[in-house]
Amino acid sequence: MNKLKRIKKKHSGRDASGQVVVRHQGGQHKRYFRQIDFKRNKYGIVGRVAAIEYDPNRTCDIALIQYPDGEKRYILAPQGLKENDTISSGKGVEATLGNALPLAEVPAGTVVHNIELTAGKGGQMARSAGTGAIVSSKEGGYVFVKLPSGEVRRVSDVCMATVGQLGNVEWKNEVIGKAGRSRHMGRRPSVRGVAMNPRSHPHGGGEAKSGVGLKYPKTYAGRKAVGKTRRPKKYSNKYIVTRRKGGKHS
Repeated sequence: MNKLKRIKKKHSGRDASGQVVVRHQGGQHKRYFRQIDFKRNKYGIVGRVAAIEYDPNRTCDIALIQYPDGEKRYILAPQGLKENDTISSGKGVEATLGNALPLAEVPAGTVVHNIELTAGKGGQMARSAGTGAIVSSKEGGYVFVKLPSGEVRRVSDVCMATVGQLGNVEWKNEVIGKAGRSRHMGRRPSVRGVAMNPRSHPHGGGEAKSGVGLKYPKTYAGRKAVGKTRRPKKYSNKYIVTRRKGGKHS
């Protein structure tokens, strides 16, 4: 049990040399990091849900699973999973709530989460609170999955996914309430560029209240802040069938 939880190391947005590379981070409350089983590779062994717990490092709740051999693991808790329920993973298991199985064996129309992009690597998609992807169709060794954003993506049918929609659906409606809670979460204040002086930000300076000017909004380093930034193309673009903003991928 102890090896599943360890003190989370604070980085406060700094790299190995101590330079701030991500602004507005720091002052986070001390917390434990929970080791989550995204791979679900305890094949063919039925586990029992010992507890549903809160995890400060993610938006959804987690479930503590007790296996017959004495091992315990944390998994993401889908909506409707309760204490003393049983779950399993692997080929041939039933496509019921909390079970993990290859996408090839998941019936069309089923809601899944914690979806692998590379077989054996562990779930990478649909892992936040209230999310769930829909298995729409299957063709030529691939399964077409509709993601919460509306994007339709091809995923290899040997990749694993877990049945169900993740819980804590109302998380997005939660109000932080005060600045202190935001600081405890590790978020430092953010100052508008137009409120700075010209040396500190490209938006700074000018008489009275002045807007951005100079063609387009910039970051503090002078790079474009909207439109085509430095985001590179993903190797997995070829697997996208329909973009989330509509239209087919070319």
